[in-house]
Amino acid sequence: MKIKRRLGLIAVLLLILNMVIATQYAVTKIQYEYAIVHPSNSNIRYIGSDNTTGGRVLRINGDNNSGSLKLSFGNWSAGTNKIYSAAFGIINEEDVPVSISHINVSSLNNTYMKIWLHGNRTANANSTASDPTSVLMYNNGTIVNASNTTAWTLAPGDDNASTMCSNVSNRDIFSSNTTWDNASHVRFSLNNTIGYSVGFQGKTQLNASDYVWVQIALDIPNYIPQNETGTHTGVIWIHLTADTTG
Repeated sequence: MKIKRRLGLIAVLLLILNMVIATQYAVTKIQYEYAIVHPSNSNIRYIGSDNTTGGRVLRINGDNNSGSLKLSFGNWSAGTNKIYSAAFGIINEEDVPVSISHINVSSLNNTYMKIWLHGNRTANANSTASDPTSVLMYNNGTIVNASNTTAWTLAPGDDNASTMCSNVSNRDIFSSNTTWDNASHVRFSLNNTIGYSVGFQGKTQLNASDYVWVQIALDIPNYIPQNETGTHTGVIWIHLTADTTG
């Protein structure tokens, strides 16, 4: 009898335990918010500078509400080497530093393209002698700066799409305007103040620049196969990372 009572007690305890650990369900909610804006006004934004046939190299792709940008380089023949030292600029408006690791290009044919990051808008970035800040990123199908490294780090921004800053330690002194181009429908700058990456010659996130210029060279060989004449199109992929830990 004692054994039966003990087994009965254990059964009751197991029943109570199962009731205690039964799954509980709840419903809660949280609101969210974000805005879809023009690429020249986003938190990581793109601005124009150099001109080519029809306006800025960087321009809207379609109507002004499309939210898509493109680089239009014009018409060039075989044997041409054309350099746009400031094809476009990248500006950080986030309140944390943003790093660019690597750049790749997807295309159905040879790109005949080289891409650099650099801080001097008017200098040829193909040599560190002419621009010590230059970093070669892409060379006609080859990713030069590896994906596991950092090529350039943009200083924190100020969430102001109308300015860019060469030294974020004092925005009142070192900021310049990014003006709206009504023809190409992008913001642009012709300011020649040199920009510096975090980590370049002792620059920190407290006194580096929140922008970088992208130089693109079209290096077209003397001989082009017949099937590669005509329009060349592709997509330039810029890979960025940000450390948001406080």
